[in-house]
Amino acid sequence: MITKLLDIENLHVSFISNDREFEAVKGVTFSLNKGETLGIVGESGSGKSVTARSIMRLLPSPPSLLKEGSIKFLGQELTEKTDQEMEKIRGKEISMIFQDPMTSLNPSIKIGVQIAEGIRKHRDVSKEQAKKETIELLELVGIQQPETRFKQYPHEFSGGMRQRVMIAMALACQPELLIADEPTTALDVTIQAQILRLMKQMQQKFETSIILITHDLGVVAGMCDKVIVMKEGEIVEANTTEEIFNNPQHPYTKRLLNALPKLHEKKNKKSANATGRYGPYCPAS
Repeated sequence: MITKLLDIENLHVSFISNDREFEAVKGVTFSLNKGETLGIVGESGSGKSVTARSIMRLLPSPPSLLKEGSIKFLGQELTEKTDQEMEKIRGKEISMIFQDPMTSLNPSIKIGVQIAEGIRKHRDVSKEQAKKETIELLELVGIQQPETRFKQYPHEFSGGMRQRVMIAMALACQPELLIADEPTTALDVTIQAQILRLMKQMQQKFETSIILITHDLGVVAGMCDKVIVMKEGEIVEANTTEEIFNNPQHPYTKRLLNALPKLHEKKNKKSANATGRYGPYCPAS
């Protein structure tokens, strides 16, 4: 049985600056079912991150203004929730991995404490139990010597390891929805592939739905079931990953695909399917 997890209808978000209004998201509508991975792609400034932060209700108001639209999560209208009600949802039911883990982690607090804090905030567990679960999470996301790493600070971790910490933090309370906003942008190709593979493994373990925000269609090819293409705040095309790659309809989508290196094609081959041939990421089962 298919369960609709997220349903966004006619979302309009603007920003006010010097008495002028700039519309960043213009009538965005899409849905996500339980267990699915949705990719949102587009150039910088297309409205991808604004859409994601609107779901989490993380846009400061002012200057942001949610002018119109509905955001329903498991039937709950998030636009009507108070800040206190959203605090109970963030981290527990909906989590987010941000683009730069170094700016998302508190540099003055030990890694283990930051992860355990989220566990204790949303669940009635002791400090010792939270620490135990945190160490298990660190081990689960592939961090060696988790007991030692628990006591270390963010600057003692590499970029890839900090991103693993962010994944552990996001999955600490086994959320229904994980939003990953450019989670591999600052990482080299090898570490990028490891992080994306880890996200896929964690999704299978926790049955979490994922919204993956990226400008990299190569990543989308290996990760996503469905794709939304955004341009200038609007959705210009939405379809299954296979259809987007094999039969793109919008000229902008076609230009994005044509700009990608087709690493496994012969010189005159016209198209490639959506099994990871585009871009650097080819997932392992």
